[in-house]
Amino acid sequence: MFWLLLVSLIWAFSFGLIKGQLVGLDPDAVSAVRLAFALVVFLPVWKPKAVRWQTGAWLAMIGAMEFGAMYVLYQRAFVWIEAYQVVLFTILTPIYVALLDSALDNKLRPRHLIAAAVSVAGAGVAVWTREGGPDLLTGFALVQGANLCFAAGQVAYKRTRPVIRAEVSGASLFAWLYLGAVIAALAASLVFGADWGAFQPTPKQWGVLAYLGILASGVCFFWWNLGVVRVNAGTLAVFNNAKLPLGIACSLLFFGEKANPWRLGVSLVLLVIGVLIAEWRGKGRERAG
Repeated sequence: MFWLLLVSLIWAFSFGLIKGQLVGLDPDAVSAVRLAFALVVFLPVWKPKAVRWQTGAWLAMIGAMEFGAMYVLYQRAFVWIEAYQVVLFTILTPIYVALLDSALDNKLRPRHLIAAAVSVAGAGVAVWTREGGPDLLTGFALVQGANLCFAAGQVAYKRTRPVIRAEVSGASLFAWLYLGAVIAALAASLVFGADWGAFQPTPKQWGVLAYLGILASGVCFFWWNLGVVRVNAGTLAVFNNAKLPLGIACSLLFFGEKANPWRLGVSLVLLVIGVLIAEWRGKGRERAG
């Protein structure tokens, strides 16, 4: 749980950086460059022969979905809707995590679903607004696609890592994930016609891209998946939303934005309750285990 909390705190700063520093850059190019920076982090420790090529290909497919497709859809959503709407619509991710995990086991886990629902309520309290827009449906669909990709990738990695030899480092496996992610993002930039000739970030924007790629995407997603394999699906679902109120708190403290402190407080309380519900096990069940 420590890794999930640490990553949530770091990601909370990313919203302000993306919103304030990367305006005007092609979203598909931003996704590809950010993921390329993340891949560079893991190339020095990549050992392609440590796993069978079939396993490597499977990991690349997971990365293409969890990171590549997710970022492409997420970035393109900003073309259609406002940033706060993108944030709002990501609160459905924990529901997808819990439902996908239950579906793969052919077993409904009410406790995890309740925890996910509480976290949705907690994040919703912090970011809900009545304002809409003419392109709301398109933006909503793009964000839900990103949510599904991120949720499916997390569940897939959580189930794949335990069957790979323990001596194979997680960092080496992540090189496979980001290789797939970069390929997916580059393919999307070609499909959507990204204008690479016009992609000319300023030195400051290059710094932000490097920060987001190396730390927020590379190191943090590694820490995130390190935490993923150590918690149950319910706790994972809750932490998928922890970054939202934390992001608002960072905006208040460091980026000069405004938010309702009472709603933020209620949001944090609900998220804590969600974690407690997800981690709780009845005494009878504990004895049986």
